Amino acid sequence: MVVVKEVISKKDLRKFVDYPNKLYKDSPYFVPATYADDLDDWNRKRNPAFEYCEAKCFLAYRDDQIVGRIGAILSHKSNKIWHTNRMRFTQVDFIDDDEVVDALFKTVETYALSLGCDEVHGPLGFSDLDREGMLVEGFEEPNLFFTYYNHPYYVKQLTRLGYTKDVDWIEYRLFDEYNPKTVESIGLISKRMQSIYKLKEANVKTHLGAYPYIKKMFALLNVAYAPLYSVVDLNDRQIRRYVNKFLPMINMDYVSFVMNEKNEMIGFGICAPSMNKAFKKSNGRLLPFGFLRVLKAMKHNDTLDMFLIAVHPDYQGKGVNAIIIDKIL
Repeated sequence: MVVVKEVISKKDLRKFVDYPNKLYKDSPYFVPATYADDLDDWNRKRNPAFEYCEAKCFLAYRDDQIVGRIGAILSHKSNKIWHTNRMRFTQVDFIDDDEVVDALFKTVETYALSLGCDEVHGPLGFSDLDREGMLVEGFEEPNLFFTYYNHPYYVKQLTRLGYTKDVDWIEYRLFDEYNPKTVESIGLISKRMQSIYKLKEANVKTHLGAYPYIKKMFALLNVAYAPLYSVVDLNDRQIRRYVNKFLPMINMDYVSFVMNEKNEMIGFGICAPSMNKAFKKSNGRLLPFGFLRVLKAMKHNDTLDMFLIAVHPDYQGKGVNAIIIDKIL
C-alpha cells in the first residue's frame, strides 16, 4: 500500500530534497542540483516567489520506505499573465510503479481542485530560472545541475495517466571541439554586426564591475523571455536571490554584455565552467568539502555550460548572438 504524506518538518524536507540522490545513485548521467538551494525553494521566508505562489510538497511511502516525491505550485502570477487556471507540478521523482505514480499525481490533482484549478502541468518551478521540463530523449547524456534528469519510464507513466506534451525545450551542444575556421567565421560576423548596428562589448572584468549591469541584464531577460512558455517576470527580490546563487560561480571572461550606442543593454550571455563532476561527487552539497570541488572545476575544465542568453526583441535575428559567442570563445 502506498501512502502519500505532505512534507511539514525540516527533517522530511531534507528527505524530499535528497530523494533523487538515492533514486539515481547508480546512474552515470544524473547530476544533482544544489542541495541548499532546493531546501530554500520551500522556505517561505527565503523564496520571494511565495509572494505570489501557494505550494506544498509530498513524499510517497511504501512499508516506511520513500518511493516517490512531488511538489505542487499554484502561481497566481502565471495564471494572471497567461489567462489560465493551472496548478504546476514540480520536483517529481518516482520508482517505476503504477500505484506510486497514481498516488502522487492524484494528490496533486486533488490539491489543484481544492484551489479551483482546472488543469495541471509541469514539471515547472516557482520561476523560470528554476529547473523545468521532463526529459523525453537524450537519456544517455548527463543533465546540468540546473536542469532535470529522469528515467525513460517517466514519459511512459505520465502518458498512461493521460498527460500529453505541451511544448518542446531543446538543449544543444554548440561545439564538440575547437575549430579555428568556425571561430574565425563567428568573429567576422561579430565585427560586422557591431559595425552595422553600432554595438559594443561592455568592458567588464570583475564581479564588482558587473553589478551596474546586473539590473539591466534582468530587465532585458524579462523583456526577451516574456513570450516564452509560461514565463513570468522576476521581481527585485527574486533577482537578488539568483544573483547571489549564480554570481559566485561566474568567471567574467565567460560573460558578454552587448550595448548599443545609447549604452542600453540589448544582449547578454553567461557561461561558466561545467560543475557536473563537482556536484555529482558531492551530491549537490557545497559543505563541508563540495565548494573545494567547485573551485577546482572553475579553474581546471574542458567544458563551458551556458547559464543564460538573451537578445532584445528589436535586435533578434541580427547576429547579436554571434557577438556574444565570439567574446566567450
